[in-house]
Amino acid sequence: MKVNAVVCQGHGVASGKAKDPRYPHGTLKAQYKHFLQKGLDLSPYFLGTINLDIAPNIYKIINPKYFLEHVNWSNYIPPENFYFFDVLLQFKEISYEGLIYMPDPTTKADHFQNPTILELLLPKIEGLKYGDMVMLEVSDTQMEFIGTP
Repeated sequence: MKVNAVVCQGHGVASGKAKDPRYPHGTLKAQYKHFLQKGLDLSPYFLGTINLDIAPNIYKIINPKYFLEHVNWSNYIPPENFYFFDVLLQFKEISYEGLIYMPDPTTKADHFQNPTILELLLPKIEGLKYGDMVMLEVSDTQMEFIGTP
């Protein structure tokens, strides 16, 4: 499935830009070794997320590539579950492979997302900025995009 999306500003906690004293180097850096212990290697990706707004569409989880349960990565919040989905992002006629990173809303303690926002883990993409239009492609066996009227 394909959908157009717009790059938007996130909370800044994944990368550490938010300067949250609990996670001075970002939540992804803190989660990295815990994900690796559960079989997910994030080394191909920049340790920050690209936030995309797929409005007016929303997403529906079908079958994630990875579902990591009970990840006890922080002393400040209870353990969380995480979903990951394969994704292809197209920007300026170049395609980038990555993952959609999704903390499970049922176990997430803070920094909640609007249901039209997706967070992507990708290699660093030069020139990508807020407001840019991109194309996302996901496997319809993992995730579905649903248009809203």
